[in-house]
Amino acid sequence: MKKTADSQAAPSAAASQLIDERIQELGDWRGETLAKVRKLILEADPEVVEEWKWRGVPTWSHAGILCTGETYKSAVKLTFAKGASLPDPKGLFNASLDGNTRRAIDIHEGDKIDGKALQALIRAAAALNLSK
Repeated sequence: MKKTADSQAAPSAAASQLIDERIQELGDWRGETLAKVRKLILEADPEVVEEWKWRGVPTWSHAGILCTGETYKSAVKLTFAKGASLPDPKGLFNASLDGNTRRAIDIHEGDKIDGKALQALIRAAAALNLSK
C-alpha cells in the first residue's frame, strides 16, 4: 500500500483512497469496523475532511482533528484529539481516560457500536473545534 513519505496529511482524495485500501487490506472484523465508523463519521459531519497522517493513520478533521482511527490486533481505536472536553453521556470513551486532553474508544471484535452516540461525539468535536 502506498503511504505518504512524511508526517504531513495526504490530500483528502488521496487520503480517502488510502483509507479504502487500509479497510480492504485488513480484510477482517477490523476492516468492517473501520468502514462502519468511517461511514458514521462522514454522515455525522458532511464537512469532515479525511486525512492520512503519521505514515498510516486515518484521521478525520473539521477545523482541526476530530479523531483518528487506528487498527491494532485486538481493537480499532478511535482517539478524539479533544475528547476530555466533550460530553459523553452514553459512556463511549473507554480508553486513554487518564490524560487531560485525549479520550479514546476501543472497539473489540463483536462489540456493538452505538451509532447515534458516536455521531453526537463527532458533532460535538466539530463544534468544539469551530468554537476556538
